[in-house]
Amino acid sequence: MKLLRVGTAGAERPALLDQDGTLRDLSGLVTDIDGALLADEAALDRIRTAAASGELPVVDPAGLRTGPPVGRIGKIVCIGLNYHDHARETGADIPTEPIIFFKAPDTVVGPDDTVLVPRKSVKTDWEVELAVVIGRTARYLDSAEEALTHVAGYAVSHDVSEREFQIERGGQWDKGKNCETFNPLGPWLVTADEVPDPQALSLRLSVNGEPKQNGTTAEQIFPVAEVVRYVSQFMTLYPGDVINTGTPAGVALGQPEPKPYLRAGDVVELEIEGLGRQRQELKDA
Repeated sequence: MKLLRVGTAGAERPALLDQDGTLRDLSGLVTDIDGALLADEAALDRIRTAAASGELPVVDPAGLRTGPPVGRIGKIVCIGLNYHDHARETGADIPTEPIIFFKAPDTVVGPDDTVLVPRKSVKTDWEVELAVVIGRTARYLDSAEEALTHVAGYAVSHDVSEREFQIERGGQWDKGKNCETFNPLGPWLVTADEVPDPQALSLRLSVNGEPKQNGTTAEQIFPVAEVVRYVSQFMTLYPGDVINTGTPAGVALGQPEPKPYLRAGDVVELEIEGLGRQRQELKDA
């Protein structure tokens, strides 16, 4: 299934994109697309049954905003330097264990919402990423196979980053990762049954129509299943939590000088095979 949330920011309602590409209203069945729903197999089965019957009301998408596909996110766990090609382009050593940092849930916006360039920013960068959404509480998982049973689905994530804040201002990476609007998510949450192999997805990103990133999740150093298993050794993952699994080569940080960092007026477009597309125009904060 392709689950999404539509409407004005803070007042989104649950919806489904059916196999014909028709937008359907789910508000008569569930209150939201969130961790409580993703952990409720009976509720998800009711949605599947209603979708198959064609009884769900049609929603006119004209002029309708698409919000983040998951509401009330508890935490966003991010994996740094998780693609071989990205590590090479930045001159970084291949990590021996996953690098973990966090983004606050309030960085999340819709897939086509405005992204704000922070005040005094000179190095705002792009990063297309595969997001993993947790569907079952995960703690101390024993195997990669077990880890995949705890995944509710997948989505497109844009891990916007301010590299000066991240690297040159002391401390951890979080300063450059948690500026407002720095995590567009969506358009859909695609349930795990529709993604048979998360290590066989293509990722693409362009800026002002110029291709910048063109990668595949096959290049991940630590694959999705291992990331979920590994993270569960250090923290409990709850339904509705999100893991951003890293970005392939092609970010501004890895380009020769002068590096083409983002500015107000730029338009970023990104997509992951089968998971949908995003488009953001940048403005000054």
